[in-house]
Amino acid sequence: MVGSVTTKIANVGFVVLILAASVVSAFAGDAKSGAALAGKCEACHGLDGLSKIAEAPNIAGQNEQYLIEQLTAFKTGERHNEMMAIVAPTLSDKDIEDLASYYSAIEITVGKIPGK
Repeated sequence: MVGSVTTKIANVGFVVLILAASVVSAFAGDAKSGAALAGKCEACHGLDGLSKIAEAPNIAGQNEQYLIEQLTAFKTGERHNEMMAIVAPTLSDKDIEDLASYYSAIEITVGKIPGK
């Protein structure tokens, strides 16, 4: 009886692991492809993800899922911005995933913390 319970627990654990891996991979874009697409973002966000103009946020190191959600919102018109209204509609879902993967993979460091 103990052996069969242990086997069942192991099987459930394996299924959970497989499901978790498939959820993670469902959002994983290709950073290399994203780097090739980042030229569309360069004028405002830079290839390094650090804003080049005051109106654009820094996106380097941002959470991948967050970037996917925001780019999708710009693409669908749920979120509005004059500059993003030009670029976002041209992006495929794969482009969005790849760009999010690229910009989220950029490592950022904090050089100075105010008041420290």
